[in-house]
Amino acid sequence: MDWIDILTSAVRAAGSVALQHFRQDLSVETKADGSPVTVADRAAEKAAIDWITRRFPDDAILAEEGGPCGPPNAERRWVIDPIDGTVSFVHGVPLWGTMLGVMTGDTVVAGAVFCAALDELVVAAESEGCWYNGSRCSVSDVSDLTHATILGTSERFPGKPERQQRWKALAQEAKLSRTWGDCYGYLLVATGRAEVMADNRLSIWDYAPLVPIIREAGGVITDWRGSSAFGGDAIATNRALADKVRGLLLDT
Repeated sequence: MDWIDILTSAVRAAGSVALQHFRQDLSVETKADGSPVTVADRAAEKAAIDWITRRFPDDAILAEEGGPCGPPNAERRWVIDPIDGTVSFVHGVPLWGTMLGVMTGDTVVAGAVFCAALDELVVAAESEGCWYNGSRCSVSDVSDLTHATILGTSERFPGKPERQQRWKALAQEAKLSRTWGDCYGYLLVATGRAEVMADNRLSIWDYAPLVPIIREAGGVITDWRGSSAFGGDAIATNRALADKVRGLLLDT
C-alpha cells in the first residue's frame, strides 16, 4: 500500500474544503469541552469521510466531530482531525491544519498534516520516510539547547502548573521560544525548522497522525512521562536534544 500517495490525496481533498471557509464570516459554536467548532470543521470532516469510504469501505473511521463510523471490528482505522487549530482558523491565522492518520490495531502506520492556508504538507508512513511538499525531510541536527527553537501550543499549561515552571526553565536555555502551536509546530520539528514542540492535552486524532511523521523524520515523540504510547499529551523533539529536553520537562 502506497500510503504516502494515498494520504496526500486524502488530506488535500479534506484540507481544500476547509480552506474554502477560511477568513469567511463563520458562526462559531462551543463544544462540551469548551473548544470551538464551525461549519468548516464539519464540511472538511465530511469530505475526508466521503473520500475514505469510497476507496476503503471496509475500514473504520474515528472523526473528531462525528465520532466513530464504519465497520466496528475493522482491522484498520482512520482518525480524522478536520481542522487542528480551530482557534487560529476562526481568528484568520493560517497556522491550522487538516490531519489524517491510519492505524492497524494500536499501531499508527501513516499520518499526514496539510496546512492548506500555507500550502505546506507533511506525510509519513512506516519505512517510507517523511515527506514535505514532495521532498524527503528530516529533523534538525541541533544538539545545543542554546541554539534551539522550542514551541508549544500554550505556555499556560492549564491544570499543570508544575509543567509551566519546567517549560519556563527550558525556554530560558533555548535560543527562541514561541507558541506556533497545534499541528504546525510538529510540522516545523519534522522539517528541521524547530527542535521541540510540546502539548499539554491531546486527543487521539490530534496525536496519532504525528507519530509516524516525527519518527520517520528521525525525531522522538513521547508523552510527558516519556512513554512512546499515547498518553493524552506530547513532547516531540529532534533526536539530538531528546534526552536533554525530557530531562528538563518530564513529569516525575
